[in-house]
This record gives sequence, C-alpha cells and structure tokens, in this order.
Amino acid sequence: MGDSQSHSQQKPLLVIHSLPSYNSFFYDRLSPTFTLIDPITSTDASSARALLCVGLSPLGKKILDCLPSLECVLISCVGVDHVDISECRRRGISVANVGDAFSDDVADCAVGLMLDVLRRISLADRFVRAGSWPQLPQFPLGFRLRGKRVGIVGLGSIGSRVATRLISFGCNIAYNSRQKKPSVSLPYYANVSELARGSDILIICCSLTDQTHHMINKDVLAALGKEGVVINIGRGALIKETELVQFLVEGKIGGAGLDVFEDEPNVPKELFGLENVVLSSHRAVLTPESFNAAEDIMVANLEAFFSNKPLLTPISLE
Repeated sequence: MGDSQSHSQQKPLLVIHSLPSYNSFFYDRLSPTFTLIDPITSTDASSARALLCVGLSPLGKKILDCLPSLECVLISCVGVDHVDISECRRRGISVANVGDAFSDDVADCAVGLMLDVLRRISLADRFVRAGSWPQLPQFPLGFRLRGKRVGIVGLGSIGSRVATRLISFGCNIAYNSRQKKPSVSLPYYANVSELARGSDILIICCSLTDQTHHMINKDVLAALGKEGVVINIGRGALIKETELVQFLVEGKIGGAGLDVFEDEPNVPKELFGLENVVLSSHRAVLTPESFNAAEDIMVANLEAFFSNKPLLTPISLE
C-alpha cells in the first residue's frame, strides 16, 4: 500500500474541469495510472507537476497560483486561447495540445457545412419533414461545388486537410496564413480581404489570437461579395459576429456555415430564420475516433513528461 501511495503522489494528474460527456473518454483510461485531483479543492495540488486542462476550461493565474510545483500543462484540444500562455511562459511551464488528433474530423465538418450551404441539404430536409413537397414542388436551386474558388484562412493541420479534400472536388484553392509556406504551391494572399475578393467561399481554420481576433469583419465580408459563403470551424471570435449577422440579414453575402460562435452557447437569434445559414453546436471535433486519438496523444505526453523525455506535441510559448 505504501509503494502504491508513493507512486500516485509522484504522478498526480489534475483535472481542471470536465463536461460529463468527456468523463468516459479521459477518466476511465487515466485513472488506473494517475491520481485525478482537483486543483482547487485537493490538498495534494501544491505538489502536482502535471495538469490536464479538459475542454475549454479557462486556465489563468488564479488556478496556476494553486499549483506552485506545476511543470507541465496538457490541453485536451488544439486551440489554446483559453490558456494564459504568457503566464505559463513566465513560470517556465511547458504546454502541449493534442496535435492533429482532431484535424481530419474538423476538416470533414468544414466540407460538410460547405456542401450543406451550397446544396441546401438541411433546408431540403426541413422542407420534406414539414410536408411541403406535395404542396410546393418548387424548391430553391443549390449550387455546384466543382470549380468554386475557395479561400482558406489558416493552412495549418486542419486547413491543409480541407484543401486536400476540396482539390478532390475540383475546387480552386488559395490561402492566407501568417507567412507563405515554401512547400505549398497554392496561391498565397498575405491580406485576408484580397483572399476574400478572389474567393467564392471563405473557410476559417486559423487559431484565435490577439492578431486574428475579429479578423473577418465588414471589410472582408464586403470583399467576399453578395454571392460569397463563409464557413467557420475555428473559433467564433475570429469573425466579428455582429457584422456577419448584419451582412447575412441584409443579403450582402450568400450564406454561412457556422460551427462556432462568439458567446457560446448563445447564438444570435437573427440567424435562426435564415434559409442560407447552417448552424452547428461546436461539434466539429466530437467523434469517438477523435477522442481516442486525443487520449493516445495525452497519455503519450504524460509518459514522456514523467520519463523526462520531450513532449510529443508541444506548443510554442513565444
């Protein structure tokens, strides 16, 4: 018993917050190997070296102050905008996410939202379920995907997978990123408005940072034009939501497929009645396969950390 207690004290895992839907994925696999404790209520927290930040639970100075021995933070998602990276850097705490565990599923969702908006799949489903087909045989035409000019904002792990899928559909791809990627032959635009001006569809895949906050604004939407479509599977605050709603309500762009919003779970009610808008409840990453992949990466990172080896998926603290 003594050896078991000593081993658990050497490897405590702190769970900052967990939605019920996460429990079976993370807790069941990790609890046999690690002691799962709360950073606020546990008396063991002060000696913990590693912390698991589940979901989008904010991690800032208040929590970090409870963890004076903390050396490593592992995030169960890809985005890190909910974590105070500057404070982690100041304290010398390493941070890792789950790498590309979710990338394929998010890319699939982006393509699905785009197809739904263009071909009016959800709208047709509602039309049939309402019994309208026999009374109203005329239904709005959808649009072909092949040949569309698609601008991808953020050609990282997710954006590059979106590009690969859409090339197979016969789309013409261009991209915007922090800098031009030498290994990529696709047309590059340093300015998002210029990318939008040359696109029929704009897919937002980049991370949320101080620099990308509200980067999709009225100027970009105006450049996209009346027939343009916006797809967002990144973070809600990448788009200035009030301006997007205005453009959609006034018919200044052609449509939108949105998996994320600025004030989740609150969605602007003006969007509910728009037939050219497809809404999803931040579901792009949520598949059993992606959770299993995330588990594998987190466990591997934990094993690497406690073996004094480099983390597999560290993020830059620059």
